[in-house]
Amino acid sequence: MEKLHIVKAENAGNLTVNLTFSDNTTQLVDVGDFIRRHPHPQYNKYLDPRIFNRFTIDNGNVVWGKNWDLIFPIEQLHSGVIA
Repeated sequence: MEKLHIVKAENAGNLTVNLTFSDNTTQLVDVGDFIRRHPHPQYNKYLDPRIFNRFTIDNGNVVWGKNWDLIFPIEQLHSGVIA
């Protein structure tokens, strides 16, 4: 079985991303909700939409920051709920 990974990530507005996975499922994930529930100086800057929008796909996952400042387990993203 192929390892699950993200093949496409699009900004959906309001600090959410629309993710498409290698199994052809899509998921709308509210990253802003996670940041507001778990404030941390390293994450708080991503509440600014201009900074949030700079995410990339790296090694099959969506990441923020050049040192992967913010990243989530692929299983959580696939379920649409990040803890």
